[in-house]
Amino acid sequence: MTLRVKDVSVARGGVAVLEGLSFEVTPGKGLILKGPNGVGKTTLLRTVAGLQPPFKGTVEAPEESIAYAAHSDGLKAMLTVEENLRFWAEVFGKSDISAAIEGFDLVELQGRLAGSLSAGQKRRLGLARLLVTGRPIWILDEPTVSLDTASVALFAKAVERHLASGGSALLATHIDLGLSVDVLDVGPFRATAREGAIAGYDEAFL
Repeated sequence: MTLRVKDVSVARGGVAVLEGLSFEVTPGKGLILKGPNGVGKTTLLRTVAGLQPPFKGTVEAPEESIAYAAHSDGLKAMLTVEENLRFWAEVFGKSDISAAIEGFDLVELQGRLAGSLSAGQKRRLGLARLLVTGRPIWILDEPTVSLDTASVALFAKAVERHLASGGSALLATHIDLGLSVDVLDVGPFRATAREGAIAGYDEAFL
């Protein structure tokens, strides 16, 4: 399943931040977005994920093909690690959570309440949810925040396996994950006219 972004411009707070972006992410491939903080990477990822509309251009992806992981881990504090993963698996019509447990080294934590985990453990659990969605296109916003070196390696391996199985990934990160993927610097796509709000643009999140 191919993700296509065609001449897309995005806005934050009603003001254009990036414009004229076009790229494709095909099965088995990954694309890392680079650029300084505040340039608009998160806004672009949210737009591609369908959480807000582009004010120009189109994003094309098969229906229900995208799994999005943002800064929030999206955990239920009073459920255990296992219960959290089973909850999300059921949301996506899946049942097997073994790959998620093993892939993010959560075996010893299965019975722990999510609210009692360290920041790094919560992040690993949040990322493990990707493996129970069954969705082929991963969109990831700074996925390695709070992860130590060993956990970053676990995440990189999970992405490698996902790509090897025909999945794809679009991510923003400041860390070198050692992945053999393309890199897109979004800096040159900064919007040139940033004064005032865009007339008629509805930025309401979906």
